[in-house]
Amino acid sequence: MKHNLRGIFLALVFIMGLMLTFPTAEPASAAFWDTTGDNFIHDPSMIKEGSTYYTFGTGVGTGLRVIWSNDGKHWSAAPSIFPSPLSWWKSYVSNYEAHQWAPDISYYNGRYWLYYSVSSFGTNTSLIGLTSTDRIASGQWRDDGLVIRSTSADNYNAIDGDFVMDKDGNPWLSFGSFWSGIKLTKLDKTTMKPTGKLYSIASRPNSGGAVEAPNITYKDGYYYLFVSFDKCCQGVNSTYKIAYGRSKNITGPYYDKSGKNMMNGGGTILDAGNDRWKGPGHQDVLNNSMIVRHGYDALDNGVSKLLINDLYWDSGGWPTY
Repeated sequence: MKHNLRGIFLALVFIMGLMLTFPTAEPASAAFWDTTGDNFIHDPSMIKEGSTYYTFGTGVGTGLRVIWSNDGKHWSAAPSIFPSPLSWWKSYVSNYEAHQWAPDISYYNGRYWLYYSVSSFGTNTSLIGLTSTDRIASGQWRDDGLVIRSTSADNYNAIDGDFVMDKDGNPWLSFGSFWSGIKLTKLDKTTMKPTGKLYSIASRPNSGGAVEAPNITYKDGYYYLFVSFDKCCQGVNSTYKIAYGRSKNITGPYYDKSGKNMMNGGGTILDAGNDRWKGPGHQDVLNNSMIVRHGYDALDNGVSKLLINDLYWDSGGWPTY
């Protein structure tokens, strides 16, 4: 469950991020992108428009954070989205504390769609909203309103939305954090909002529900579900890690490499961090060839920074660095 520690921590690292000049990252492997500059980010989602990379992340009091790069390595800050809160958020989440979480950017039917979360810390009184633009570089975003919400009457949490298109071109949205786990719903191709039932695709019933931040990608006949396990937002003490499974059907069931169902706590660990990068998670896979996530830098007081790797696939079709 995301709680007040998340808000306190993100506020701290945001201030630090504005004050510090970030040092060059030390490659963890040959596939590690050496990001520099203003690479402070949390819950990243990345896309490329023309020759420019844009990464969107959780905001702290000043809207959703946006950074950009011409080469994917040196990053600079761009104007935030929602520097002032939208008035309708309080109709569903009365005490969201000016934080907007976990944006997800996608391109579909000639438009860029950005899903984002607004939530009351420590509860599942939450919503996923939608904003869109025909050109990211314009900085002009249309408010497309509410997508889905959750309340204390629900056994799921409507945050961490992630767009995926199935092999037939149909749009879907996965989402979820703790409680009963990860959900999936089909979207209307025009409104980009739910048009069907909720499917349950991952859960950790024996671990306090510690699963969130879903990301689904399709490759060679399988849908691969990436999730984040355990706790974020505690700097170098974070226990976040990335896990995955796969399924022949987008609605599951998803199994890890050992054959365990992800609804029963299954999930093969892809990245649990290292001596420098603690608590990697909230991953986003691009074109099945890159994976981005945040990690807390033990050499820089636990500041959350953008990590990028080339993503490889082994002979069995499983993801690897």
